Parts: sequence; C-alpha cells; structure tokens
Amino acid sequence: MKFAYKFSNLLGAFYRHGNLCFSKDGNSVISPVGNRISVFDLKNNKSETLPVSTTKNISCLGISPDGNLAILIDEDGAAILVSLVTRAVLHHHHFHSPVHSVSFSPDGRCFAVGSKDMTTWIFGAERWANLIYYSLGGHKDIIVGCFFEKDSLDMYTVSQEGTLCVWESDTELEGLRKGPKYSERKKTEEEKKKREEEESNEDDDIEDIVGEDGETRGDVIKGSADTPKQVEGIKNVRYSQRSKHYFNKEGDFNKLTSAAFHKKTRILVTGFASGAFHLHELPEFDLIHSLSISDQRISTIALNPTGDWIGFGCSGLGQLLVWEWQSESYVFKQQGHFNNMNSLAYSPDGQYLVTGGDDGKVKVWNTNSGLCFVTFTEHSSSVTNVAFNSSGFVVVSASLDGTVRAFDLHRYRNFRTMTSPRPAQFSSLALDSSGELVCAGSQDSFEIFLWSMQTGRLLEVLSGHEGPVSNLCFSPVQSVLASVSWDKTVRLWDMLDSWQTKETLRLTSDGLAVTYRPDGQELAVASLDGEITFWNPQTGGQTGSIAGRHDLQMGRKETEKITAKQSAKGKSFTCLCYSADGESILAGGQSKFVCIYNIKEHVLMKKFEISCNLSLDAMEEFLDRRKMTEFGSLSLVDEGTGDGDGVALSLPGVKRGDMSSRRFKPEIRVSSLCFSPTGRSWAAASTEGLLIYSLDTSLVFDPYDLDMDVTPASIRQQMKKKEWASAILLSFRLNEMPLIREVLEAVPYNQITVVCSSLPDVYVDKLLNFVASTLEKCNHLQFYLSWAQCLLTLHGQKLKNRSGAVLPTVQQLLKSIQRHSDDLSKLCDWNIYNIRYAAALSKQRGMKRTAAESLSDEEDEEEEEVAMDSGGDEENILNESVVVEN
Repeated sequence: MKFAYKFSNLLGAFYRHGNLCFSKDGNSVISPVGNRISVFDLKNNKSETLPVSTTKNISCLGISPDGNLAILIDEDGAAILVSLVTRAVLHHHHFHSPVHSVSFSPDGRCFAVGSKDMTTWIFGAERWANLIYYSLGGHKDIIVGCFFEKDSLDMYTVSQEGTLCVWESDTELEGLRKGPKYSERKKTEEEKKKREEEESNEDDDIEDIVGEDGETRGDVIKGSADTPKQVEGIKNVRYSQRSKHYFNKEGDFNKLTSAAFHKKTRILVTGFASGAFHLHELPEFDLIHSLSISDQRISTIALNPTGDWIGFGCSGLGQLLVWEWQSESYVFKQQGHFNNMNSLAYSPDGQYLVTGGDDGKVKVWNTNSGLCFVTFTEHSSSVTNVAFNSSGFVVVSASLDGTVRAFDLHRYRNFRTMTSPRPAQFSSLALDSSGELVCAGSQDSFEIFLWSMQTGRLLEVLSGHEGPVSNLCFSPVQSVLASVSWDKTVRLWDMLDSWQTKETLRLTSDGLAVTYRPDGQELAVASLDGEITFWNPQTGGQTGSIAGRHDLQMGRKETEKITAKQSAKGKSFTCLCYSADGESILAGGQSKFVCIYNIKEHVLMKKFEISCNLSLDAMEEFLDRRKMTEFGSLSLVDEGTGDGDGVALSLPGVKRGDMSSRRFKPEIRVSSLCFSPTGRSWAAASTEGLLIYSLDTSLVFDPYDLDMDVTPASIRQQMKKKEWASAILLSFRLNEMPLIREVLEAVPYNQITVVCSSLPDVYVDKLLNFVASTLEKCNHLQFYLSWAQCLLTLHGQKLKNRSGAVLPTVQQLLKSIQRHSDDLSKLCDWNIYNIRYAAALSKQRGMKRTAAESLSDEEDEEEEEVAMDSGGDEENILNESVVVEN
C-alpha cells in the first residue's frame, strides 16, 4: 500500500475570518478558512483549498492586479507572499502588529495595510527612492478598509466608527523612481553624514550669551538655514486629505464592519452589524442603493471586476454567498456546520460524503466539486452518527433528540423516522450490508435498538451492556453486529439466531470504537488506555495489539495545570478505519495527528499533521513561559467582547448552547475518519473542518521489478519497433506516470485487444488501476473506456477470483465512469431537447407554408373562374350585337 497521501481539499469550511477577494476574471472567489485559503470557482461550481498555510488564522488577504500573487497576513501580523500559479510561498514578512486590511496598488508596485493603531501604512512593493513607507491618520477607530484609485496613488480609507477619508497624492504612478540597493544606499548615507559633519564644523559659529550680571548663560549655534536637499533631485511622495465623510448623518448608524471598493465604477460597498449594506459613488459620496442581505453581522465584502456581484462572508454562521445586487438574486450560497462535525461516511461509489454536526444538520457533499448540494434540518439536536446504505441513495442519521432518520437522495426528503419506546439519546449507528436492518446504540439506557428499513418498525431491543454504547459495526460478509461499550466489553450479536449474543470480548479498558476489516475476518477495537486491539471474530481470540498512546503527541491546553506528557496519559484514539485493502488501519482522536499502522507488523507507517494552526488549543507541547504567571497563563485573560469575530466561551459546565461574552480557543481533535472505497483518499472530520487527503501520484516514484535496462530511452525504442506489449511492461516496471500515459496513448486503437490479451496477470491489475485513475480527469474518454472494456472482458474471470484485491480499483473505475456519465447525460439531454424543438418548429412552419400555398392556389382558381365567366359574357354580348345589326 502507498502512503504518499497529501492534503487535497478542505470541505465544510467556506469562511472563517478575514476578507474575501475575487479573481481577475471574476469567476472565482478566494476565501480565508482558518489558516488556509480556498478558491471557489463560480463558473464550474468547484472548490479548491491551496496547500499553503500561515501560523495562525488569516486576518486579511490581498490579490495582485494580475491575479498571480496573494499576500496572506495572520492574526499576529506575520505575512507570506504566495504564488497562485505555482502554489508556493515566495516570501515571509512580519509587521509585528495585527493588520486588519491590505490592498495592492493598481500596478502591483505597492500595497497598503491598515492596522489597529488607527493608521494606514503605504509600503513600496519594490525599492523606490521616493516612497519607502508612508503613514496616514485621520481616524478614531480600527481601519476597516483602504483602497487605491484606478491608475493612481490616491486612496480611500474607511474606519469602524463610520468615517471615510479621501486622500490625494502629489505624485502620479509614473513619478515613482527606482531606488539604489541597500549597500549603495548605506554607503551614500555614510558619505552624506560625514560631509554634513564637516560642513557644520566649518560653517558653524558659537557665540556666548552673557547675562546682565556678566555670566555666561549658554551658547547660540549659527549655521546654514537651508533644508537638506532631495537625493538626486527626487521629490518624496506626499499625501493630503481631500475630504471626509460620515455614515451616521441620520443618527441610525450601527457598527460598520466591512467595506469594498470597485475602481472602475468608483462604487463603495459598506456592510454593517445589522446585516445591511450600502452602495455609494465616490468621491462625491452619493448613495446609490441600500439593501439588507441577512440578519447576521456582515464580516467581509468583496466586488467582482465588473461590479455586478458582491461577495459576503458571515463569520458567525461560517456562511459565504455571492449576491447580484441589480437583480437581487443569489449566484453562490454555501454554509458549513455551525458547530463541530461529529461523524462522516463515504458513499459506496466514493462520489459523495455525508456529515453530521452538533448543529443538528446532515449535509451531503460532492467530493469532486467540494460543495454541499443538500442539507437536512429535521433533527432538533446534535447528530452523532451518519451512514450510507449499500445503494448509496439513502442516508441514515442518529441524533441525541431520540430519533433515527432516513433521507432519500433522489427526492431530498426524510422518508423514515425511527424512535425507541422510551426516549433515548442515540450515540452510535450501523447498517447491515443489505441495508434492511438499522441499529442504534443508546448512551443513557445502555441498549441497542434494531429497526427494519422497509417498515420502520422496531424489531428488537438488545440488552446486555452495562455502560453507554459508544460504537456499532456490522460485518461486511455476515449478519453479525459488533458493539463496544464503556463496560470494557465487545459483544457480537447474531442477527439470524434470534439476535442472541454470539461472543463477548473482554477489554482492558473502556471501549471507544470498533470496526470490521473489509473482508470481515478481523475486528479492531480502540480503548481508553490508548491501545488498538485486533480480534478474530470467528474464534473470539485476540490476534494482536498496538500501543499508540505515545503516537498521539498531545499538546498542552492553556487551561491545563499539568504538562502535556502527563495529560497524554488520559488521551486515546476515538475513531478507527481500515484501508480498502485491509492491510493498514487509520486511527485518530484527541490530537492533531492521524496515524496509519501496518496491521501485520503492528508498526506506525506514517503520521499526518492535520493542522499547524496555533489559533487552536493544544497545538504546542510546551506553553510560552513568558506568559505564565502565578495565577495562570496570560492568554486566559478576558479581552472583552471585541468586534464579534472571536469564538464565544460557554458558561461554566456548559458545552453547548448559549455562550457568554468571554473567548476561548477551540481544541484540535479528530472526531471521525473514513477511507474512500477506492482507497485513493481518506477523509477526517476535525476542528478545522472536513479534510480530504489523496494520493499524489506526481510525487511517487515506486518502481516495480526495476533493472538496469529499464530506462525511458529503451521504452521509447520499443515503441518505435511497435512492440506495444513490451513497452507497456517496461513502463510499468519503471512506474513513471507520464511515461505510462505516453505509451498507452501511442498504442493504435485496433491493437488494444491484442495487447490486453498478452499481458500477465500482475500487469493487468496495474494497468486497470492506471486506467481507472486516469479516466477520471482525461479527455480521451472512448480510448480509455476501450482499454477498460478489453481488460474486463478478457481477464474478467481471473479478476473475479481475486476480487478482494481489485475491489478498490473497480470502485474507482465505476466512480470515474459515473462522473463522465452524469456530465455527458446533461449535455446530451440538452442537445436532444433542442433538436426535438427545432424539428417540431420546422414541421409547424412547413404546415404553415403548405396551408398558405393551398390558399393561394384556391385564390388563383377563383380568379380563373371569374375570368372565364367574364370572357363568356363578352362573347354573348358580341353575338347579341351581331344579331341586332343583321
């Protein structure tokens, strides 16, 4: 098994703190989520979290005008310059003070930052001779926003008390001059200082001041009155205040919380604590529009390049939405869980993820787009566990409100609600492999309730545990239920034998988690003493154990009186998950680390640090001794309510519900883990959100049966000879993905069947795995589908015999095919309906033309008949006239 899992995406966190920014083309919005940033593609409906992070939560960010650079500043004022093209950190800088806003100048040469000291500082992004830094005042509160004018150094500053200052610069952008290097500038300053000292010694005269009594009172120094000359005649940049405006003219002002400025249209958008926002035209400060978008406090505002879309962020709800103010309609609206996520589950095809949180909501996520497409709000209390059924179209959730609910993903409705005879708080949930049985464990009555999915009726109540049932798991191959409890036992219940206890396994400590291996031949249990024990469910014997307490490496919380080493003795793993092949197990708990263990060798293979955000508690093993006093840590001092961006601390003894005005740092922990059925990714529900780690094939060099003769040159030589099978075998032995893709795409279409039939069984698995992973993002859809069809047709029976080994590959293949099918079906349906409409329209027009032609023919016939009648009358008249003449 490969362990090259890299951070791939962050789901469930759309906005935390800081400001929003739109991309250059306006199709994407960039949002800070904790100490990371996420890019939401509004056009393609996708999200991506960049693999860069700051030390603490991001307080503000700025995007360069060309859209290639981003500057991220955290709560302490530490800044990093990031390339949005390469996803790499280019530079580090520290402002040594909290920064609340940052903005690039139009040409990207300068950026301005506003801070809590009520001043705005302008820095040169390059070394300029006439602008190194400049400070602007004029405000009485925190700076909320600072904005440059288009193609100018003129700027606007907005503060929290509702004041707008218009600043005018005496220098144009073209007036900025390059400055000398640091060494040259230092040398010039030293020479200038020496020259001034010499001139002062030569020119200055000293006269004594003599008083009336004849005594000396002091000295008078006479020197040159000229001011120091500008270096090389370059004039320094100066700013002057042009005007000042106030938002509280009518007296109904509430706290100004955010601001954004559109340079082309000169529109200023300001948001307030009441959820309203105003649109003003600058510099005249004319009110254009006033709308109310929400009842929640607007934390940040951003405008897209055209000025039509306004992005809003609400830190209270973690909500991100994009609003088109002219039509008053939503372009994008997403919200994560208000509180922590408690559990997660993958769908059988790996396309969807379902999560349940303390806010009582069940959310379903698309793993490809990273967005939530449906939210169920029927629960009235915390959701403790969620699960998919075998078909992948039904989601089941258990809650502390005493209900187990089943949701239909076709119609997006709650079609089944299951309850117990006596009110109970359900803390665990499990579905059997067929999806017909639903089990939920109670944490107050210590019982397990069994329902039928079809009827919703309660079938049985399983009693026997003497403590809260912490976890449940059904065997994948048998109708056997495993339950673990705080009473230090694991019980195996036989569903076919009157739901009797089949086996009781004794643990050394309270049981916290239990899970079956995918083949059902092994059982893993996590206990309170930090151990993971493995059992044979057939014989009931223990096969091994892993002592993983020291691998957790817990940090010390600021409220703890003991060291992290002593605190770690009470920590343990709270969630387990087997890998798709069953060779490894994933474990997480009250720590910032997730561990992968090899089951056969019982050794730690790799540890993943899910977060390096020091804004969370228990991140560091040792606290800063400079903040430690005899009364405790200075970090615990109440700083007041602040601006509302902080996290409220509950009242003593209260973990959920209404919060007080104090603050606290949330503790880092992992509440749930789950491997994708494809085996190529795994997800963790943590304090940061829903983290997804995927295999990064570009960073993996894993050769197979490597030899001195296996080189890219020899492989391409085989391709020139048209030895396609040999070239494929050699490319898989070298195992470089770009080279394998080059060889496969060089094989002629009519030779695919011949090549597939000549491959050994080992390489059939490798080729099928490569095709399944490549098919997900490739453009050659028919070509790779032909490879998959030939491999499955020619080697299907052999693959079926080793189905356990190839199951993750087949599931990955199904996921890729399903995604392409969904994308193409929409396009094909659209084309079919348009063709039908065009055909029906043409028929109607043809019928109209036929009717018109028939009408014209009838008119022509009538005209001919009239003409014939008139001709006959003329002949009769002529005949009559002839008769009369005769």
